[in-house]
Amino acid sequence: MDRMIYTAMNALSTQRDQRTTQAQNLANMNVPGFRRDLGNEGRTYFADALDTAKVRAFQTETGPAGFLTSTGPLQPTGNELDVAIVDDGYFYIQPDTGGDPALTRRGDLRRSVDGTLINGAGETMLNENMEPIQLDEYRELTITDIGEIWTVAANAEAGAAPQLAGVLATVVPAAETVLRKGPDGQIRDTEGEVPFPNQSAKVNQGTLEGSNVNTVEELISSIEMQRNFELNIRFVSNASKLDEAAARLLRAPDS
Repeated sequence: MDRMIYTAMNALSTQRDQRTTQAQNLANMNVPGFRRDLGNEGRTYFADALDTAKVRAFQTETGPAGFLTSTGPLQPTGNELDVAIVDDGYFYIQPDTGGDPALTRRGDLRRSVDGTLINGAGETMLNENMEPIQLDEYRELTITDIGEIWTVAANAEAGAAPQLAGVLATVVPAAETVLRKGPDGQIRDTEGEVPFPNQSAKVNQGTLEGSNVNTVEELISSIEMQRNFELNIRFVSNASKLDEAAARLLRAPDS
């Protein structure tokens, strides 16, 4: 019974982490460019109790959780400050909470009061020198497929040529680069850094990438996890009943 309860409780602990990840995914299913979180990597171990024949199986986590890298749905918006990366690649941001630069796929951009280019989460967009992009007031704005931002100033004469106002830094990481989400939810490599910009990502203006969370898949998984939770609770309840029955058998009869 002891091993039965231990196994069931270990499974419940693992399911708790899975439900936390799933709740995070569902909460961000409408966030542009969100990358679906995956469960922690792990494996099953068997532990032998010293000088006994008892064996316990338990699951362990062997590293930080990863995320799904597939592209979310691309939706044309017609907004000149909406951008999306086609296929592989990332933009660079400075998190609004501070800390080191990070990578993102979020492209719902806007110009703040002081002219800084930020995304919908309030994160500052960075150029190829890892500096904030500043935009003066403009009449026209065009973003090329390599991230160059060309504008015509608001006070420019009619027919004035566009001027380069900045470049959205982008990168397509090398195949051997492993990216993770840190404790702050931002994407960096395993050393907590970001690769150097190579401007290899293709940028599409007037388009927004949606989250790559599959709502139907998450809801089906939620139902399965609920069934597994009920099954493990039943295991614990049955183990308790068996333990009580064994205790009654060993109890000394009344005189």
